[in-house]
Amino acid sequence: MNSTVKQLLLWVSLLACLFILWNYVAKTTGGGKEEQVSLSQLQNDADAGKIQDVTVNGNEVTGHYKDKKETFHTIIPSNYPDLYKNLREHGVGITIKDQTPSFWVNALVSLAPVALLLGLFLFMMRQMQSGGNKAMSFGKSRARLLSMQQKKITFKDVAGVDEAKEELKEIIEFLRESQKFQKLGGRIPKGVLLVGPPGTGKTLLARAVAGEANVPFFSISGSDFVEMFVGVGASRVRDLFEQGKKNAPCIIFIDEIDAVGRHRGAGLGGGHDEREQTLNQLLVEMDGFEANDGVILVAATNRPDVLDPALLRPGRFDRRVIVDRPDIKGREEVLRVHSKKVPMSEDVNLNVLARGTPGFSGADLANMVNEAALTAARFNRKAVHMFDFETAKDKVMMGAERKSMLLSDEEKKVTAYHEAGHVLVAALRNHSDPLHKVTIIPRGMALGVTMHLPEEDKHTVTKDYLETQLAVFMGGRCAEEIFLKQMTTGAGNDIQRSTALARAMVCEYGMSRMGPLTFGKKEGGEVFLGREIGQARDFSDDTAKQIDEEVRNFVDAGYQSAYSILDGNHDIMHRMSAALLERETLDAAEIKLIIEGKELPEARSPLSAVDPGPGGDVQKVLKPENGRKPGFEGQPSPA
Repeated sequence: MNSTVKQLLLWVSLLACLFILWNYVAKTTGGGKEEQVSLSQLQNDADAGKIQDVTVNGNEVTGHYKDKKETFHTIIPSNYPDLYKNLREHGVGITIKDQTPSFWVNALVSLAPVALLLGLFLFMMRQMQSGGNKAMSFGKSRARLLSMQQKKITFKDVAGVDEAKEELKEIIEFLRESQKFQKLGGRIPKGVLLVGPPGTGKTLLARAVAGEANVPFFSISGSDFVEMFVGVGASRVRDLFEQGKKNAPCIIFIDEIDAVGRHRGAGLGGGHDEREQTLNQLLVEMDGFEANDGVILVAATNRPDVLDPALLRPGRFDRRVIVDRPDIKGREEVLRVHSKKVPMSEDVNLNVLARGTPGFSGADLANMVNEAALTAARFNRKAVHMFDFETAKDKVMMGAERKSMLLSDEEKKVTAYHEAGHVLVAALRNHSDPLHKVTIIPRGMALGVTMHLPEEDKHTVTKDYLETQLAVFMGGRCAEEIFLKQMTTGAGNDIQRSTALARAMVCEYGMSRMGPLTFGKKEGGEVFLGREIGQARDFSDDTAKQIDEEVRNFVDAGYQSAYSILDGNHDIMHRMSAALLERETLDAAEIKLIIEGKELPEARSPLSAVDPGPGGDVQKVLKPENGRKPGFEGQPSPA
């Protein structure tokens, strides 16, 4: 129960006690003890001469006995004249009170409940507003002002996005020393848009800007503007910028701005749509008739394609900062940042981990470090070892081990030959990424996985590299046909990916006999889905037939290459499959020994040199129960 509810209950209880006390005092006639008597008892006492006087107030009668100090009280029916006659005959003094209360008493009695309810209502509203809920302040901005007492995040805590940091450092410098730029005629940028995939650190960068700038920093989400009430969003935008002007110079950060800045005219409602009214007000506030000197708007989104063009023009968002996934160097820096508080063993090589995580975002790397720490804690170890990081990387990339699935001996054999086919083709073909490991332990949706370790990130790839990828994809199916004399569903994912890659080579990359042409026009799809990209056919039926033939030629060429490699290396395939059935996982060094025809060293636990600690069951992780019906093949995508 929070403090607001506690205070409300306290005030309600206090007012209730006061109300009960007021009623009690109003009905009390004196300080003596009052005795309740019946009407017949009153008449009998009057006949006996025991009553001294009575006071009549409507149908209530109070009085005093002659020989007692107590007062008595009774109720008489309306218009009961016999009582008065009887009392008068026995010498009892009678006093009649006026039943009509005064004006002030009437007003007090009538207005007291209304005043009580009004006071409770105002108190609740005040408490809710002071608590941050602002139940009735619909038009007020919900932006949160970052407190200086909160833990600061600086640029030292952000790694892998050096270019974005430099852009934002210039904004901070402008806020601190604006005169240096204004002397040369420069003006402060009005808006900075952070664009990048999810998990790359856009919000973290904004928090670092707040920590470095030492200026007021307002933070709000794009979804906080629009409510069910018409005009609320535009009112909140006005209030937000009014707060910014009062605290200038300052920074306003809007996270997920695509929630309010989507392209106008998408869907029904036209210009009267509430979301569009909010966007219109935002456009006016950023670059309208009134100046917003010293107020910089920083926004983040991973959907820049759906934003309104008027929002992206210079004068509103002057700068667009790309926050992309980090490269090898950036990933190593990110790992160093997230592993500062993690005690690590000497065998941990962050460079190897960075090389083995192509395409990982900052959030993925942070998750991997956390998973490694959890794995080490599960074994009660005092430090995180390289094995823990490798286990965490495999879990993040391929999913957790499927220990609950039981594979028959025949299914294990099929999976072993299938993965050995991928490995051998990748090892003997040129233009292939170096192998890292192969496993037949089911993970995620895959029965087995062949992993590569690129020497560097690839931003553009050659035709030879893609043709090698097609051959590697076909290695599993060719191994099944050559050594098992059958075909299984395990190659389904390989065939799907090879077909998609071959079609991209023909229709997008212009690598076929069709020439340097693109086929299939991309255009806006359903506006209700946020202008999703659709594919429209812009070629003839004859061209479609030629495209299908070229796609088949690429896939067939990869198939023939894989078939010839495997058919000429039966001995290597049998030894590699046997090793996989025995050890379940082979690393790059063991694969090299098998291909060179050398004996493998005695199998040992990856943690044989690591003290598992008290209660650490290493075999529980290293020897899971395998099981999974054939279906999908997991393997890293080409580039």
